Amino acid sequence: MKIGLLWHSGKSGNLGVGALTIANMAIARKVAEELGLVPEFTIIGVADKGRAYIGPGEARLYDVNSRRLIDPRETLAVIGGQDVVLDIGAGDSFADIYGLKRFLFLWLSKMMAVAASVPLVLSPQTIGPFARQPYRTMARWALQRADCVVARDHQSFDVLKELAPRARALQSVDVAFALPFEDRSAERAGPILRLGVNVSGLLLAEAESGRNRFGLDADYGKLMRGFVGAMSARDDVEVHLISHATSTHDGGDDDGQAADRFAAEFPRAIRVPDFAGPCEAKAYISSLDYLVAGRMHACIAAYSSGTPVMPVAYSRKFSGLFGTLGYDFLLPVKGLGTDAAIAFLIEGLERRDEMRAAIGRGMQKIEALLDTYRDELRVQFAVAGELAGL
Repeated sequence: MKIGLLWHSGKSGNLGVGALTIANMAIARKVAEELGLVPEFTIIGVADKGRAYIGPGEARLYDVNSRRLIDPRETLAVIGGQDVVLDIGAGDSFADIYGLKRFLFLWLSKMMAVAASVPLVLSPQTIGPFARQPYRTMARWALQRADCVVARDHQSFDVLKELAPRARALQSVDVAFALPFEDRSAERAGPILRLGVNVSGLLLAEAESGRNRFGLDADYGKLMRGFVGAMSARDDVEVHLISHATSTHDGGDDDGQAADRFAAEFPRAIRVPDFAGPCEAKAYISSLDYLVAGRMHACIAAYSSGTPVMPVAYSRKFSGLFGTLGYDFLLPVKGLGTDAAIAFLIEGLERRDEMRAAIGRGMQKIEALLDTYRDELRVQFAVAGELAGL
């Protein structure tokens, strides 16, 4: 069975997109094999320049660029050559907040699957926001023509039902919770607490530019420096600076540069080398006693490996996802100034047992939500297999 993985990536510097890709491949492979099908994957997405962590023996990589959409014949042939297409929208990119060009890329590729009569499943992702025209009308058109749309949180599900009431809509959860990894949890609970800090290059750049387009009440730069400074001064804590999204062309969205700067400012902190891939990142995160992170998939890696985590929840994708799981340990966008936010993060270090208990309860819900997605894939793969004569 030829499975097209639309808007996934096997070499993105944003390890969140990589985590979605590897996890979705693992889920799809298991479902296909249960049906007696041998999956053959093609990853269809932007031409990321990072180091590949999915080899050619695991999936074919097909890069989409402006030229291939202006003259779409080749891209249409690749998409039309699939038996089924799973479109994950890079997690949260099918929205109007990233500009017209990105929206058109995602919209046109969906329309190609529809035009080629290839079954199209929108894998678990954030839906919207679509606050403006023509985004709303175009999004509704695509959502209602997909064979199934799977929201990854209750807020996105509500948006989906309001915007496209005729769409086949399901609620599941982020597939990255199922990302495989080497469990290093035995390294926790030593005499020195292993504290992970993921300074988001995106949020740091926003704070230092004065734009603050995400509307945080706390000054993110002062917040993270205050927290890391306080933790670095303690003899019972070891600060580990980790990156989860790096970029060779956008310094304003590079956790690696942010980690380098913080390591220079706080010499007692450990600058963890950039990870080879998402599985390696999750393995390292599983060794930590506590993580504070601005990248959602670093938070998901922590949660799904049992590591107490405090997300810096700068958008509704955080509140939607973790709210669905009943996990209330988030630093909110509004309501806390910088000093209060620093105190909130420090207090989290003492609430790790509460976090672990909440994670234990949430993981049971996650498996049930993932089963909803797996069940839908079984239906879609069975139909696609029949259409392809498999």
